[in-house]
Amino acid sequence: MKLFYRQTGESGPAIVILHGVFGSSDNWLTTSKAIAARGYRVFAVDQRNHGQSPRGTEHDYQSMASDLHEFLTDHQLDNSILVGHSMGGKAVMQYAMLYPGTYQKLVVVDIAPKFYPVHHAELIRGLKAIDLNTIKGRTEADAVLQRYEPSYTVRQFLLKNLYRNEQGGFDWRINIPVIERELHGIGEELTNPRIITEPTLFIRGSESPYILDDDIPTIKRIFPKAQIETIQGTGHWVQAEKPVEFVDVLMKFIENK
Repeated sequence: MKLFYRQTGESGPAIVILHGVFGSSDNWLTTSKAIAARGYRVFAVDQRNHGQSPRGTEHDYQSMASDLHEFLTDHQLDNSILVGHSMGGKAVMQYAMLYPGTYQKLVVVDIAPKFYPVHHAELIRGLKAIDLNTIKGRTEADAVLQRYEPSYTVRQFLLKNLYRNEQGGFDWRINIPVIERELHGIGEELTNPRIITEPTLFIRGSESPYILDDDIPTIKRIFPKAQIETIQGTGHWVQAEKPVEFVDVLMKFIENK
């Protein structure tokens, strides 16, 4: 699958970023610019069934890892640094297990290599409750979504996927039927696990429940060289809540400072 991407920076080592579920490369523009300013080429990718990338009937980590391998091969990005947030973090971990020796370092943002129960079902219900044939704009869509999600920030993040199509109506940049069907799989453990010896950084938010202290032994067992950094005062969206601190932690790891 040929994935859509946004490149920031024209020269330097390559960093490839994968977003989380309901996200897109657009969410990483500010971070990409900050990284590129330090002398890197940043490729923020739309994963399958998200953003402007193609839609497919499959949405599992094997498929996402295969998509990433195709992307790296097509763009001749050998020895690149792979960064993934949430679902994207699991995708880069799965990639590392399936394609050893094809990357330099991994950065996994606020996700652990474990099973997570389905917890996005209410968001899906909210998105499906928005009648694309009758709404006049995002304000009306937000009013519907508010019945399912109280957080304004989360709602605005989700509604970034709403756009006007060529016919002038509204459509989604996410494949809601497939994502709904595969929600359980998005929370699943990874397949073909192996010990990952390449340098790996796990970044977590101090207020996020996604990487708990109890998860650290499992992380260290699979990723014996893993470093774990906690950014204080942040939840799951570490890079958005504390962007300066996030980039500093990321670059220290990349540059071995």
